[in-house]
Amino acid sequence: MRQKFQHLDYKILVPYLLLVVFGIIMVYSASSDILLVNGFKPATYGIKQAIYAVFAVFLFAAVTFLLRLEIFKNTKFVAWFLGISMMLLLYLIILKIFKGSDAAVNGAVGWIDLKVIKIQPLEIAKLALVLYLAYYLDRHDGSFNQGYIIQNLSRPAILAGVMMFLVVLEPDLGGTAILAMIVIVMFSVSGVPAKKAVLCLLAIAIGVFFLVFLIIKWNPKFLQDSYQYRRLMSFMHPFELEQKGGAQLVNSYYAIHNGGLFGVGLGNSMQKRGYLPEPYTDFILAVAAEEIGVIGALAVLALLFYLMWSIMDVGIHAESQFDALVCFGVTTIIFTETLFNVGAVLGLLPITGVTLPFISYGGSSLIVLSTSIGLVLNIAANERIRKEEEAINEH
Repeated sequence: MRQKFQHLDYKILVPYLLLVVFGIIMVYSASSDILLVNGFKPATYGIKQAIYAVFAVFLFAAVTFLLRLEIFKNTKFVAWFLGISMMLLLYLIILKIFKGSDAAVNGAVGWIDLKVIKIQPLEIAKLALVLYLAYYLDRHDGSFNQGYIIQNLSRPAILAGVMMFLVVLEPDLGGTAILAMIVIVMFSVSGVPAKKAVLCLLAIAIGVFFLVFLIIKWNPKFLQDSYQYRRLMSFMHPFELEQKGGAQLVNSYYAIHNGGLFGVGLGNSMQKRGYLPEPYTDFILAVAAEEIGVIGALAVLALLFYLMWSIMDVGIHAESQFDALVCFGVTTIIFTETLFNVGAVLGLLPITGVTLPFISYGGSSLIVLSTSIGLVLNIAANERIRKEEEAINEH
């Protein structure tokens, strides 16, 4: 433990802690006015986020300092973790069948309510998929020869496909896309020829674009009452459909415009006061842009990208393929979530409900991401210890 503490990678630790603290501040700021208007204590969500953060940092510290990396490479651990995540996803589908809209939040059945906390199985599934793919691809390192690639990757591809299918049924298209990106990136860096990986990515992108184009042109009646369909149409025509789902995007524009370069001051956002729906979740960046300005929002995004680069750097220099793949997988989760969230806030991508990593309100996301960062720091510390021992042995 002492060795790991001495070899901490502060390029990862400091941005992570800064983002968590900023997230608590922004959740309080973005939620306090709405809570007060509705007769609740203004600090309710801020306190909850702080409690989630304390628990998340505790898990982060445990994974970083107390657990050995061999645990995460163990066959039984990977199988149990993956199995539990799949069972939780399956439970959501059962919940949807028997309870229907009563169990839905924003059109999707994506949470298990334990009263004390709501668990979002998708968040657990993301890390479970990363660990499983890292384990499987590490075990098959060097076997992706021409002519055997499809055969070698069929098992993880099918399993990931089943996982994505369960998430689609919730329905959660944003979560499905994140899982797909994890698979594509981890396949790409595991020895699969880059040309095949790029062609696969292009095929998926073209397929999604064609599907969206077809839905918009066809405008099917059986989809028109769907929450996800209304979100898609609101993305295409936000001002025309402001009263029918476009309010989030329209008020996001207003918030960013009001904030200008330097913002109106922390806590002084107007759009969070009933205009921007649920401003403390997937549109918290719009509130941040209004309060701390475009420059402040860009600084937050720069911190996120610096964290991603630092994690990638650990992966690039890792001796073990398993360690490298875990780092690339964790980076993919953070990058894709950031991309989808920022794209939705700016109106460049459809609104999928994907939250901003470490910043948006929610316990499941913060806890799983913190656990992931702890795992990366554990890898980084072990790499530094290994290199130091090698240098001593050479002399």
